[in-house]
Amino acid sequence: MTDRLADLVHRADIDGLVRHVDATCTSRDWHHLVEVRDAARAAVSTGRQLWPIATLANHRLALLAPAAHAVRALEDGSRLFMPGPVSEILAVHHDWEELSPHLPPGHDRSLVAHERALRGDTIDPGEPDVLEIGWVRRAWEPEYALADYGDDGVDAPAPPATAPVDAARAVPARALDDPETVNAFRRLVEPWTAQSNGTAEAALAEGGALEALGALGRTEVRLAAVGAAEAVSLLAWAAASGGAHGKRRGAATGRAEAWWLLAVFTGLDEDWPCDPEWFDETVESLEFHAWSHDGAPTTGWGLGLVVCDPTEGISLAMAASDHR
Repeated sequence: MTDRLADLVHRADIDGLVRHVDATCTSRDWHHLVEVRDAARAAVSTGRQLWPIATLANHRLALLAPAAHAVRALEDGSRLFMPGPVSEILAVHHDWEELSPHLPPGHDRSLVAHERALRGDTIDPGEPDVLEIGWVRRAWEPEYALADYGDDGVDAPAPPATAPVDAARAVPARALDDPETVNAFRRLVEPWTAQSNGTAEAALAEGGALEALGALGRTEVRLAAVGAAEAVSLLAWAAASGGAHGKRRGAATGRAEAWWLLAVFTGLDEDWPCDPEWFDETVESLEFHAWSHDGAPTTGWGLGLVVCDPTEGISLAMAASDHR
């Protein structure tokens, strides 16, 4: 450790350490950036609250350093305050060809591969897939909304969505007892509710969208039919996002959670991973609706979808929101 770094850490000089991180990145001294990260992390045990510096240094390492150095961001076991998962940050400026020689086998390697696949890279079909959803987007899938990371944070806007405009009245209906599907939706938006200020609810009912919304307790609603690609894009965005204050999970995990919800709703989770063509046929047979109501929030994070299975005659209504 240099004398300058030791002095800044000893004095717990946050402003000075931020400038030191900036200068280290400008000089492209990636070995020293790792030193800064590790020194700041170790200082926490002495009562010096330098975790913001450790987080900043690790974020910059993953985002800006050449691949051989950037993958060392995965060494940092404390990632709670990173603006997103290291696997996603690594994928912003590094392609799979650069990264793969430096990534050991395991969960992180697979997540990085998924993030790069979503950005257009070709992944060897033999690469271990911890998410069990394949590397290539299916015909019914969207081009997922991907986050853009900068020096100090992340920009992850919601994908374009069809505004519900057709007024309708929900049909009173009894909610079906299907805790597995309801829990799959709650898991999808868990960062919104467990780590932030959000709420989430879901209900299944026999019939179509209006029956499911009735089972959810709604009366006057607005609907818009949407395609599978738009619906899955919104589900994946919600699952990837941390909402207002929760931890972002990344696009790869968002895609996997959207797949899992559809698998549980259609009963394909019982033999997962199922045959890809069978899953394609099942998803393409579903109907989707965006929905809203007059009291729905117009700011913050929101999700209102209904998925209908005409073959089985059941529908799932979902609602989630979060605010600062």
